[in-house]
Amino acid sequence: MSQGPRSGLAAVSSALLAMSRHLEVRDVLKTIVASARELLDAEYAALGVPDDHGGFAQFVVDGVSDEQWKAIGPLPRQHGILAAMLREAKAERLADVRKDPRFEGWPSAHPEMADFLGLPIRDGDEIIGALFLANKRCPRPNGACGFTEEDEDLLSILAQHAAIALTNARLYERSRELTIAEERSRLAHELHDAVSQKLFSLRLTAQAAAALVDRDPGRAKGELQQVAALAAEAADELRAAVVELRPAGLAEDGLVATLRTQVQVLDRAHTARVTFTSRGVRALPAAHEEAMLRVAQEALHNALRHSGAERVEVALERHDGAAVLRVTDDGGGFDPASIRRAGRHLGLVSMRDRASGVGGRLTVESAPGKGTTIEMEVPGG
Repeated sequence: MSQGPRSGLAAVSSALLAMSRHLEVRDVLKTIVASARELLDAEYAALGVPDDHGGFAQFVVDGVSDEQWKAIGPLPRQHGILAAMLREAKAERLADVRKDPRFEGWPSAHPEMADFLGLPIRDGDEIIGALFLANKRCPRPNGACGFTEEDEDLLSILAQHAAIALTNARLYERSRELTIAEERSRLAHELHDAVSQKLFSLRLTAQAAAALVDRDPGRAKGELQQVAALAAEAADELRAAVVELRPAGLAEDGLVATLRTQVQVLDRAHTARVTFTSRGVRALPAAHEEAMLRVAQEALHNALRHSGAERVEVALERHDGAAVLRVTDDGGGFDPASIRRAGRHLGLVSMRDRASGVGGRLTVESAPGKGTTIEMEVPGG
């Protein structure tokens, strides 16, 4: 809670340092809101980060208790004054927000607000948030109160630095996610090498045992015992790797949320536009979700690393009692006639194995210069 106004260079410096101190996006948002409210001595402050569906991906408030916030209900939509700030990209300073023709009301548990100051937070041409304050707490001699032009200028400075802090926090989180992905890839290569060696040794030992069965049963028995030991070691390594490689978010968040998050990360990390849509898919058995996620990751890797695509679309939907995953790109494509040669290079063999392993099927449509569509269908959903 704010303890009263602070003014001058020291106050601004303190607010900017507080914003730059955090690396997590949520912490940065909270710090921006608290700093703005204290710096301008407002009763309420909030910051919304818009999503692509007319709502807010994140919405942080200061000055409202947890009980009040729960009573207010769902996050606001992008309408009224909030929509104006996001759409018109300019500051809004109002003596009474309730009298503005764009005002569309608020929930019954929402606190009463009058004077209002808000402006967008911009990263270049992109609006990445809307920051606003309400109910200035410093009365003027005539009893009136409200935000001044000086307040607007100060909040504008704060918003510019908020954009830097928020962008840095987002980059940090994306970097961390990509590092995790790279670590999983490294573990996968290590797993492949280790298990391949174990299986090679197991095959040679089994061949030796077969050759010794007739002429030296005692030695053959020893070789078979070695086969059993090698098989146990391989099983242990596989089990440990599966636990380590399993995406952390899949068990907690489910396939839809995990895919959406990964697509958002890839969209920000690559020049190609990567999108995700989902319709009607219910929770699937864990093995089905794991297989579909792995196929999506492999298909996305191919599209973004090898195809030269400018646009990649990932869709997950329910169709005739089945869950259907579709990854489509507008890249260079390839000749299906050469599928046997290209299949192993593009991971199509492992994708088909994953699909068939859960009772599903994988289809590939492609042509030179016409892009590629990889579709996986599994029962359920």
